[in-house]
Amino acid sequence: MHNMARPFKCRQIWSNPNFHYFKPRAVPLAILKEIILTVDEAETLRLKDLEKLDQIEAAEKMNIHQSTFQRTLTRAREKVSDAIINGKAIKIQGGNYKMPGLDQTGPLGQGPFTGRGRGRGQGFGAPPVNCVCPNCGYQETKKPGVPCASLVCPKCNARMVRG
Repeated sequence: MHNMARPFKCRQIWSNPNFHYFKPRAVPLAILKEIILTVDEAETLRLKDLEKLDQIEAAEKMNIHQSTFQRTLTRAREKVSDAIINGKAIKIQGGNYKMPGLDQTGPLGQGPFTGRGRGRGQGFGAPPVNCVCPNCGYQETKKPGVPCASLVCPKCNARMVRG
């Protein structure tokens, strides 16, 4: 008997991680094992462990069922625990999500959305559209393969971030 997989429901993400890579100190990248923590898994950690929301509130905020939130949270905690206990790097990327209010207008339905995730031909996720200066707000189009963090704002010399 052939089981049909349920389609992934796009998860609502309210906070894009500011950092995308963590590794044990003084261990060369070349010999590190790496764990991929998806952006939606990181969001479950943020909502539950930092925002202290209960699972029902957090699931509603992410626009997913509570049981999906629980499974995603459990998977995220297992990955982080594995990395800490076994000395692995954590790379935060990809997943199946959308993010409202990237223009800072706030809640769902009031801002541009950006979908990232499966089916984009970019591995775990499509790159963001712009690199943004956190100090003065200067923006420029992101170039494929060039991390925003490697760019310096031409106006105020601050390090750029993903927008």
